[in-house]
Amino acid sequence: MAEFARYYVEFLWSVIQNIGQFFYTIGYAFYKFFILDVGSYFTQMGASVGAFDVLGWIFLILTTIINLVLIVFLIYRFAQLIRRYVIFRAKEVEKDKLMEEIAKLREQAEELVKEKNKIFALKVGAGVGLDAAYESATAGMGERDTGKKEAGKDAQSKSRFTKLINLDEKYAAHPAEVFMSESDYMSLPEIVDRFVNFSASQLRLYYKHDVIRRFFAGMATSKILILEGISGTGKTSLPYAMSKFFNNNASIVSVQPSWRDRAELIGYFNEFTKKFNETDFLSALYETTLREDPNFIVLDEMNLARIEYYFADFLSIMEMPDVSEWKIDLVPTSQPTDPKNIVNGKILVPQNVWFIGTANNDDSTFTITDKVYDRAVALELNEKAPYFDAPMTENFPVTADYIQTLFDQALQEKSIAPETLQSLTELDEFIQQKFKIGFGNRIMKQIKIFVPTYIACGGKEVDGVDFMVATKILRKFSTLNLPFLTKELNELNAFFERKFGKGSFGYSKDFVKSLLRMA
Repeated sequence: MAEFARYYVEFLWSVIQNIGQFFYTIGYAFYKFFILDVGSYFTQMGASVGAFDVLGWIFLILTTIINLVLIVFLIYRFAQLIRRYVIFRAKEVEKDKLMEEIAKLREQAEELVKEKNKIFALKVGAGVGLDAAYESATAGMGERDTGKKEAGKDAQSKSRFTKLINLDEKYAAHPAEVFMSESDYMSLPEIVDRFVNFSASQLRLYYKHDVIRRFFAGMATSKILILEGISGTGKTSLPYAMSKFFNNNASIVSVQPSWRDRAELIGYFNEFTKKFNETDFLSALYETTLREDPNFIVLDEMNLARIEYYFADFLSIMEMPDVSEWKIDLVPTSQPTDPKNIVNGKILVPQNVWFIGTANNDDSTFTITDKVYDRAVALELNEKAPYFDAPMTENFPVTADYIQTLFDQALQEKSIAPETLQSLTELDEFIQQKFKIGFGNRIMKQIKIFVPTYIACGGKEVDGVDFMVATKILRKFSTLNLPFLTKELNELNAFFERKFGKGSFGYSKDFVKSLLRMA
């Protein structure tokens, strides 16, 4: 026993000595590095500086500054790491406390519910044992809940619009209300900049500011936007990102080559089942009537079928100046069980929805006709924006009414200059004389809406006019007999230089050059 005790004492002493040596070594290392070695550095420098020439002193000063900056940077980074760790730990501790409080509140809520049920059981179960009365009361509550569910199912089964009734119930339970803070009341240039940063930082989708200016100006001009370009340039991603920016989800509807009429898009009433065959498009459109924020319905690959066939009703009603007449007929009569926003068998297309069509121009698709182009704003996305480092940016909860207010304000404050309007009039006369094509009242009206909004978003007037002339007028030239019009096309480019300024109208001049190559 004495030998074991001696061994164990020696063993413990050895361990303690090793631990002490460990901390001594660490402490001495810090002492040597920060005190002894620093002194030796200055001693070594003092012994050498006497032999330095002017260049040597310059290099000594530069290297000393660089070393001091490096030391300060390392200390700063080390302090940042410590600060982040402290903040992280504080958040974790706070999160744990909140979870504990939530758990306690849940327990208290359960106890209160039990107490309430016991009191209720005592009232309704007079003369019955407490436990039996309580079981009877809770059973009754379960039956009532089941009855409510059955009543809801019964209402759905009686209605012709099952999906739309579900949406009514969903939004009745959870209304989609938008609450804007004071910081959310932003101008159009600020919104454009915020979206570009949001898309880059949150979604890793990169867009140029000018593309987004055109998109917002297009929203002000028409409820139909067409995004054209090669695959992979972000045609579908743009409305998706814009919806996320507005704290919403874009509804993406894939157009099928077999679509021939409106029934493929919005559905039809089945006389046999007495139910309306509701499509995803109709559900998305109806949902916009229950919301107040901007909404986007994407018709993906919209020219796989003829747009003027399946989308004819929408193209027609959007020509009506009174937006209260933008109604789509669904059924000939109304019923009490119809959804609340189906009035007299019609659905009103609300002002908070935009239809975004994506299009690829290849052999598998139909040509988009002038009837569609004239009513829409077409944007070409033929190249990806380069990567850039954007600050972390939150989304933008906003109502569609506020966006429309900004558009209306742009029309009042940023109207097209009279001299630009005069140049447009002369351009119209020139094109009519040389190419037998005219602007028309619809296109001129769109220019007068698009350009002021584009300017309000941070763009230049001449660039907005250039874009609209190219996409609305010059696009029609592709149907002309171009080989016999090369002289007139060159005169048109000279007209742009003369009337809108040298070096301007680059978008239109590039389009004319492409027409000359086709000729």
